[in-house]
Amino acid sequence: MTRQHPIERYRNIGIIAHIDAGKTTTTERILFYTGKTHRIGSVDDGTTVTDWMEQERERGITIVSAAVSAVWKDYQINIIDTPGHIDFTAEVQRSLRVLDGGIVIFDAVQGVEPQSETVWRQADRYHVPRICFVNKMDRVGASYERTIDMVRERLGANPIAVQVPIGSEVDFSGVVDLFTEKAIIWEDDLGQEPRESEVPPELKAIISEMRDKMVEQIAETDDDLTLMYLEGEEISVEQLKSALRKAVIANKATPVYCGSSLRNKGVQPLLNAIIDYLPSPIDVPPVKGFIPGKDKEEERTPEDDAPLSALVFKIVTDPYVGRLAYVRVYSGKISQGTMVFNSTKGKKERIGRLLRMYADRREDVDQVLAGDIGATLGLKNSFTGDTLCVSSKPILLEAISFPEPVISVAIEPKTIADQDKMSVALQKLAEEDPTFHVRTDQDTAQTIISGMGELHLEVLVDRMLREFRVQARVGRPQVAYRESITRPVERVECRYVKQTGGRGQYGHVVFEIEPGELGSGIQFDNQIYGGVIPREYFNAIEKGVRESAEAGVLAGYPVVDVKVRLYDGSFHEVDSSEMAFKMAASIAFKDGIQKARPVLLEPIMKVEVVIPEEYLGETIGQLNARRGEIIGTEMRPGNTQAVKVMVPLAEMFGYATDLRSGTQGRGVFTMEFDHYAQVSESVAKLVIA
Repeated sequence: MTRQHPIERYRNIGIIAHIDAGKTTTTERILFYTGKTHRIGSVDDGTTVTDWMEQERERGITIVSAAVSAVWKDYQINIIDTPGHIDFTAEVQRSLRVLDGGIVIFDAVQGVEPQSETVWRQADRYHVPRICFVNKMDRVGASYERTIDMVRERLGANPIAVQVPIGSEVDFSGVVDLFTEKAIIWEDDLGQEPRESEVPPELKAIISEMRDKMVEQIAETDDDLTLMYLEGEEISVEQLKSALRKAVIANKATPVYCGSSLRNKGVQPLLNAIIDYLPSPIDVPPVKGFIPGKDKEEERTPEDDAPLSALVFKIVTDPYVGRLAYVRVYSGKISQGTMVFNSTKGKKERIGRLLRMYADRREDVDQVLAGDIGATLGLKNSFTGDTLCVSSKPILLEAISFPEPVISVAIEPKTIADQDKMSVALQKLAEEDPTFHVRTDQDTAQTIISGMGELHLEVLVDRMLREFRVQARVGRPQVAYRESITRPVERVECRYVKQTGGRGQYGHVVFEIEPGELGSGIQFDNQIYGGVIPREYFNAIEKGVRESAEAGVLAGYPVVDVKVRLYDGSFHEVDSSEMAFKMAASIAFKDGIQKARPVLLEPIMKVEVVIPEEYLGETIGQLNARRGEIIGTEMRPGNTQAVKVMVPLAEMFGYATDLRSGTQGRGVFTMEFDHYAQVSESVAKLVIA
């Protein structure tokens, strides 16, 4: 199968932003203008292509990232529309991991919001080049300049305005392209035929000033252009665009566009910008990975005849076709019916059907080539973050890391018939979503599900009911506490001895335990020399420590941020076994934690509350009553105040209702996990009780 488009004409891009900035609305316009749809879908009416789940259409939010493909000016654009809610942060993370470029959308009234900062940092982490789109220019209070200033100050970016809006708020009618100094006006309702014209006379002075600023900013990113600029030479549009493209790909600059997606204005120049400035798979550095079993790094170039390397970045359970795995191919190609090697699991897999995805619709293809994104059926052992390659040339790509869940609820089936269906449903949902964990409580034998927030768990329970037809009762939300220690213990030992009729059991370990750094988990350091304990028992000892750390001594929560050093012990020629050493390690660890003054840790959330100014005092009072620590307030457009505060997650349940009643329904808040901190003694007593 030959390529329909050469690889340099591919663009794998994601649309990322805060809640309600207009990601899905913009995606709908892109699909309409590229001829993929023949009428524009609306989020409010629940008729969009990418929000295809019932829950998304009802709530008017994006829950799962959806992949669609479109063609613009003979370029193949693969777009992933991502959610804005922090509860679905895994969707953004896995999308950014496999994309080459991103469009970050900002609301022209609100500017840079908390979630915009989060997705921007995630994009920084994966070195994703991006362009900005200031949306909702037709809203009251919209300001293009203020949004650009906020991008510079809050995100530490280098935004370059390449357009100037014509009019704002109700009068917003088009934009001026600063490269060509031509006005682009949208006159018809669908915005299909933008008209080019001369710049309105009243804007000429500001356009000239803004263009000079743009030329200077672009010239600063390129040494040759800097010389030309300083010597007063004319720099051509081609030179400027070429330098800007290089700067965007190197993450040194971010061009800024503006428009109003809902009013169908400004989307076509954004499509041109995707082609002009965002990288193709060959413009980004080749993917790197490790050769399994060797500590050697290797690069794979995006060529069809190179050895295969691909990353599974999403699993979806489709009611019609079964288990669907989304794959980004970095090098080589995946063909229907062939065998591939999953180097993460060390197992071979057979590729079934190959599909090009179009949200929840799909078309069959024979191959997915280097640089492209597709989906496949038939993978049994592959999960999110696994690498697919050829067994003769194995490679292991960097997996995707996800945050740990912070909130749990107990769930039980309503009837005996629901029991089996529930465990199947939970297993499938956990395969799809790496931030959704399922476990059984050892004391109560209840099934506990954990996720990133109340909305996250609500949606998952709703999906169980609708997609898997499982009726279940859900308990009250519980906070995912952790346990840790506050002082070192130099010596804890356990001699595990059991004499029975035949062969006995003997294991003896001596540990040193001390507090570790925040977020370090359990660090196990083996300092045994001279065969005091034979090598074959080391794994069993570490396993005993890690299993013991899953339930702490205060209230049975996982133990974190502890360093364990194994430095002495003894063994018995006949009676020692892996089991005995595992038991000895487990008992010694529990004993050590008890002596090291254990404490409870709770998740602290970073919260931003936006309210009309007259409710500021009452809102701060509410937050203080919830053990909130106010970090600061700042003025926002439209006489509103943004309060930034750190609040324990345990105090945030039911806050939405309080905020609504305290501000006559006008206050909104966003929150995301920030860190774990020690619980005060009075609260700890209640939790332990």
